[in-house]
Amino acid sequence: MTNIVKNRSEILFLYDIKDANPNGDPLDENKPRIDEETGINIVTDVRLKRTIRDYLHDFKDCNVFIIKDVKDDGTQKTREERIEELQKDLKRLEVKDDKKFEKEKKLLLNKYIDLRLFGATIALKSAKEGEKGRSITLTGPVQFKFGRSLHQVEPKSIKGTSVMPSKEEATQGTFIETQILPYSLICFYGIINENAAGATLLKEEDVDLLLDGLWNGTKNLITRSKVGQMPRLLLRVVYKDNNYHLGDLDRKIKLITDNNMDERAIRDISDIKLDVSKLLEVFENNKEKIEGIDVQFDEDVSFVLEEREVTANELMKELKQIAKVNTLNL
Repeated sequence: MTNIVKNRSEILFLYDIKDANPNGDPLDENKPRIDEETGINIVTDVRLKRTIRDYLHDFKDCNVFIIKDVKDDGTQKTREERIEELQKDLKRLEVKDDKKFEKEKKLLLNKYIDLRLFGATIALKSAKEGEKGRSITLTGPVQFKFGRSLHQVEPKSIKGTSVMPSKEEATQGTFIETQILPYSLICFYGIINENAAGATLLKEEDVDLLLDGLWNGTKNLITRSKVGQMPRLLLRVVYKDNNYHLGDLDRKIKLITDNNMDERAIRDISDIKLDVSKLLEVFENNKEKIEGIDVQFDEDVSFVLEEREVTANELMKELKQIAKVNTLNL
């Protein structure tokens, strides 16, 4: 296939959230994940991938393998049930027939976009009774580090009541307590590995949908704990040479508060600016290795470049002097 991803690329994605919980820890009363040593908010890559999967499934009509699937009785299908359906769909993979196994695996990859993007390990049953099955192990070309806020955060506890009574207090509503973050600007770094892309048949069209899912999936994640999320910056840097990337793009952006405000007091995107001086310096110093840059800005973000405030349009002009720039228009 000529449209299989051939070039390595890196992704930088920033979004913020107000008065909500970007990623609760189920082992700690679903409180926001916070690094106790630094006060930095953490969002797992699993949470981000779920956002992308849900968007591609619900809004783009893509087939997604790892998805919440509810049965007619209201219970959720297990992973084992999903795999059983998969094997029926593929007429079961013969264990000893390697040629057929690879053919069926290709059908699987062609069907499910999340397997092409993120990979998976799927244990399959044998078609013959008592015979050991085999597994499909796919290393995902698209990998993200944990997202981290660019500033310290301080969670707040919001108390309220529920209309529905508890078992113990049958005559009145139940008191509830919710942990939220007043504000968090979260930065994710990702990489698209061209070597793994060949193994999962990842196409450039899939990458376009990935970027769409990052931006619009984040914006359209309208649940009680996530409503108010806003994408602010999305960059994809595509390189000319195989096996090459700059790395650590997330460490090349610095948050600046207005009037030396305490980071924990930030409440809105208007309270901060993003210093991208180091990021553009790295791009400039390595521009001969950059094929192009895909960009999406939110107009409410203020940038700083070499100690002067610049608009998104001015920053775009600076990027165009470094490499070919494509505006995503998401």
